Amino acid sequence: MTVMSLSKALNEGMRKAMEDDPKVLIMGEDVGKLGGVFRVTDGLQKDFGEDRVIDTPLAESGIIGTAIGLALRGYRPVCEIQFDGFVFPAADQIITQLAKMPMRSLGAIKLPVVVRIPCGGGIGAVEHHSESPEAYFTHTAGLRVVACSNPADAYSMIQQAIRSDDPVVFFEPKRRYWEKADIDTSTGDWWTPFDKGRVVRPGTDATLIAYGPMVKTCLEAATAAEDDGRSLEVIDLRSLNPLDQPLVMESASRTGRVVVVHEAPVNNGFGAELAARITERCFYRLEAPVLRVGGFSTPYPPSKLEEHYLPDLDRVLDAVDRAFGY
Repeated sequence: MTVMSLSKALNEGMRKAMEDDPKVLIMGEDVGKLGGVFRVTDGLQKDFGEDRVIDTPLAESGIIGTAIGLALRGYRPVCEIQFDGFVFPAADQIITQLAKMPMRSLGAIKLPVVVRIPCGGGIGAVEHHSESPEAYFTHTAGLRVVACSNPADAYSMIQQAIRSDDPVVFFEPKRRYWEKADIDTSTGDWWTPFDKGRVVRPGTDATLIAYGPMVKTCLEAATAAEDDGRSLEVIDLRSLNPLDQPLVMESASRTGRVVVVHEAPVNNGFGAELAARITERCFYRLEAPVLRVGGFSTPYPPSKLEEHYLPDLDRVLDAVDRAFGY
């Protein structure tokens, strides 16, 4: 076992993928000599050279467009979008080309492109640096959308994403980059398939569903709820598209109460889709409506206000109290 931070786990996962397959490339703004703003790609250009770890111009559309061309020629590009809010200039390439070309070709064309997006707030940054744009991409058919929440998953999921023949949007919780955990790097036998979720804390009274940065918040809420005699189950979705529906529906049916938690605004967020699916399939087993906890319907606020904007333990527990009030 090796102790690693989440950012180091991503680095080691990409390093392993590059060692295993010479067609794997890293590309993005400052990913080479600097090692990325968050140092996630630190040392990779030194070890693999400038032909495989490529510092690109500040042009996200160009990064993804170039990656699509490389994928058509048999490469496996891993593109870093420096901050979540910078992905929108590349949205045209991602949504109208990357997601569509495999279907347009009836599967003859494979586009194994990974788009890495550091996401969410909590680091004292400004707008465009603290956003949660996952709903834009889960709404886009043809994309796998995944989110890691801990170092072990970061290590395994980035390798699985790179190996996938499908385009993958890979969300990384930037405020968890420096949190550490033990990782077994000797074998892949322990890996959970990256399109499956996981129960990270069993419970019987209510289910908390989260992904990315909010998984830790929900685990803390579940620990605090023990003082009130409540047993909360916590699910880490890991994959947003495709969704591990059997896992979600089994837990919702068993506990009868569900709270969905994400950093993105509640209005038209991914939690709305989860609430709809759970209600459709588990209606007669639910004791309360599926409740959602998320950011507010405003642009991301200045850093002095982000602690009021981001969901925290108290807001999650308040939603749990409301679920038990029905």
